[in-house]
Amino acid sequence: MARLSGGANIFKRSVETGGETLIAIVAGEASADLHGANLVRAISQLHPEAQFIGLGGPRMEAQGVKTLVPARDTAVVGLSEVAAKLGNIVKAYILLSRMLKQSKPSLLILIDFPEFNLKMASKAKKLGIPVMYYISPQVWAWRPGRVKKIASVVDRMVCILPFEEKFYRDRGVAVDYVGHPILDAIPSEVPSHEIRQRFGLEGAYPVIGIAPGSRDHEVSSLLPVMMAAAQRLAERYNGLTCLLPLAPTIEEEKIKAMVARAAVPTRICRENIYEVFSCCNCAMVASGTATLECAIMEVPMVVAYKVSPMSFFLAKRLVKVDHICLVNLVAGEEVVPELIQDEITPEGLEKHIVTLLEDELERSRVVQGLRKVKELLGGGGASRRAAEIAITLINPSQRPD
Repeated sequence: MARLSGGANIFKRSVETGGETLIAIVAGEASADLHGANLVRAISQLHPEAQFIGLGGPRMEAQGVKTLVPARDTAVVGLSEVAAKLGNIVKAYILLSRMLKQSKPSLLILIDFPEFNLKMASKAKKLGIPVMYYISPQVWAWRPGRVKKIASVVDRMVCILPFEEKFYRDRGVAVDYVGHPILDAIPSEVPSHEIRQRFGLEGAYPVIGIAPGSRDHEVSSLLPVMMAAAQRLAERYNGLTCLLPLAPTIEEEKIKAMVARAAVPTRICRENIYEVFSCCNCAMVASGTATLECAIMEVPMVVAYKVSPMSFFLAKRLVKVDHICLVNLVAGEEVVPELIQDEITPEGLEKHIVTLLEDELERSRVVQGLRKVKELLGGGGASRRAAEIAITLINPSQRPD
């Protein structure tokens, strides 16, 4: 765990003497780190004097954010999994609260990570620091009572899913819908043929994408089952090859052994995830942002969601949505199959992949549904629009060009 070591005071002095605008930003997980980095870049383009400090990952650090706490120390999924990192989370809260009090940033930007970030919002509110919440907590899915808390401590909610804006506006929360920021990361052109050559995929069929998640416990629970399914598929398809896009929060050495045990041709990729998915005929994907990235590339997929038994027990009683997968939530219907908890077996994954490869009508239905989701996510520019909102919160009279 990082220590404060005077970092916040250094920033306070630079703000007082150099005229910079200090913005605190908290992104507790891998996908939030990506969106945070894009937002920081967009704000810096509009407001070059801005300086950033907070909690984030390597992508935010690459954009110049001084990360007092690394996101890998706090990233969790599921309710019971919090216990394993509770010490880190408490230390992070203390460290960031101290920074807010000492440095008094011009704005606090919170990205997802709701339980932690709503506490940070309360702290900032007491200190008179404006709060922008970027990427909404899923209050529309569970614990909707948190909306009252959000309304009292958040100055502006900035949503990235189309159905969220009405949900908040109907409940009296100041809200803007900016579209989904992952659309900003799509290359203008993806030369699939060149990428396939680079990956050594000439003659390979099918090419299966395997995206087991961005958190260690997700990978530990899902990757062995996905690789076992890939092994079964390899017995059916002689030319099968797997591509595994690795999240920046996951260490490659941790998964090499799991991949090797399956004895299936598998390339572990650090390349752009869109390039990886552009080569895939279909994919097995952990529920999360990667499902939308896969959808944007129009790759049929089967989605897997698994948490601890205790987390699932609680979620069944708290969550009030018909789907787990973001693709299906955005579409408002089941576009891609979802496997949850004990449904996630090598046989179950294999069955769905075979259907997506061999049933032309089903494959066409899924691809059409993915195109619908892509349209609903907006046309890009979300990070820029969110940056403009951030600047007006810092100084309502200041409007970007």
